[in-house]
Amino acid sequence: MSTTGEGGTDATTDQAPPGLLEAFWAYERALGADDVGALDRLFAPGPGTLRGDADGLLVGHDAIADFRRSRGGAPERRIVAVHVVDAGPDHALVVAITELARGGRGQQTQLWRRGTDGWQVAAAHVAVPAPALDTRIWRVVGDPLLPAAGDGPLTGHTVAVKDLFAVAGHPLGAGNPAWLAAAAPETQHAAAVATLLDAGAAVRGISRTDEFAYSLAGTNHHHGSPPNPRAPHRISGGSSSGSASAVALGHASIGLGTDTGGSVRVPAAYQGLFGIRTTHGAVSREGLLPLAPTFDTVGWLTRDAATLAAVGDVLLPDAPAAAATARLNVVPELMQLADSDVAATITAWLPERRRVGDHDLADLPAWREAFVVLQAWEAWQAHGAWLDGRLDTLGPDVRGRFERAATITAEAADAARRTVEAARDEIRERIADDVWLLPAAPTVAPLLTADVGAARERTLTLTCVAGIGGLPAVTVPLTTAGGLPCGVCLVAAPGRDRELLALAADLDQAS
Repeated sequence: MSTTGEGGTDATTDQAPPGLLEAFWAYERALGADDVGALDRLFAPGPGTLRGDADGLLVGHDAIADFRRSRGGAPERRIVAVHVVDAGPDHALVVAITELARGGRGQQTQLWRRGTDGWQVAAAHVAVPAPALDTRIWRVVGDPLLPAAGDGPLTGHTVAVKDLFAVAGHPLGAGNPAWLAAAAPETQHAAAVATLLDAGAAVRGISRTDEFAYSLAGTNHHHGSPPNPRAPHRISGGSSSGSASAVALGHASIGLGTDTGGSVRVPAAYQGLFGIRTTHGAVSREGLLPLAPTFDTVGWLTRDAATLAAVGDVLLPDAPAAAATARLNVVPELMQLADSDVAATITAWLPERRRVGDHDLADLPAWREAFVVLQAWEAWQAHGAWLDGRLDTLGPDVRGRFERAATITAEAADAARRTVEAARDEIRERIADDVWLLPAAPTVAPLLTADVGAARERTLTLTCVAGIGGLPAVTVPLTTAGGLPCGVCLVAAPGRDRELLALAADLDQAS
């Protein structure tokens, strides 16, 4: 039958069970008031309660409660219509049509269950109108933004360009609104962008980055964290966050990024993507905004190994063909940095022909500290003149790093550089003709609500090895027993990028 519900809306109830609509409207009032306690009480307790939306599925009452506490309320809306289907003596399906204050209609579907505490939501799915532009992922996007320059080996592919690369006709934003506001349109493409266009790829758009690429989280203070479709409600990983999410979501087939301290490897691991950090200097950085030139490299992310290699055929310098090495070397000191679920996943994946090395990386903490100091010094040399007096334009995490960078003396930077150069020689000598196997990141993607500080420390300890060595590193995606993405990283001596790409494809097919 048709009745009139709260607020004058039509409600098709067809003999709605007693008390159900009262509970439904109590939920709506709590939602409008952001009454988290009432919302928690109206959702069924236990690990089986579900809530889904466009960003993914939350499983368990605790996960749903954490999400509510962190989001700062739901968008303002009104209920246009309510439809109820009686699903038995103690269950009912409620479908509500919503109208958002910002425009557009949505739909909310709830499975209610009656128990000793009355009616509670056991499962819910919320659908709202998709934004014209997801500004968490894109600064600007087109269909395409830039067409290919002609046919080539990458014809049919689309590229998400990290907002550190010059794109002719567009200003470079570096993830910071104040920098973007002061920037003039670029007059020519960065070398990597031009090469991809010449090879037949089109530019889908300019993708978000952490401010000045000085983060590994992907949680841009101004624009939010790009969604992680493989690990919903978890961080995307940075600083090539927008490029990674665009590829993971299918918005683009290639994510052009950079990797200074793990900014391709970490989002690849967190989002289940293939990714490469190239040998330092192997791909031109012309037209790329620097962070720390001693460590900055060009990299890219894809959904499959074949596309990763195809981009390498275009961007990497020609090199003599080489057979994949048979010496796959596990580095225990680096494996031990990983959480147990990540370590177990990588150990179960490891090919039989690998061996365990004895590398004695006792100096790794000192190497990491030298990396951090030198990176910070170079970052301040690159951006300090502009940031002086403008630090308040930065998000808290990046601001803290630049504030520290401003205090580093030339003497401290020189000492760090000497440590880095000695470590580089040692790392290259130890890796020799081997390929090292190590975690791409020590953890799965942390929850959006988590403190990522401790994970960042371990991540940098792991990723700084390739950064200091100037080494190529290829990430192959894996999945933990808990169903979350992680990655194994293949690292080799400088110039062996193409060999690693071929090896990654072979190992992925064999797994």
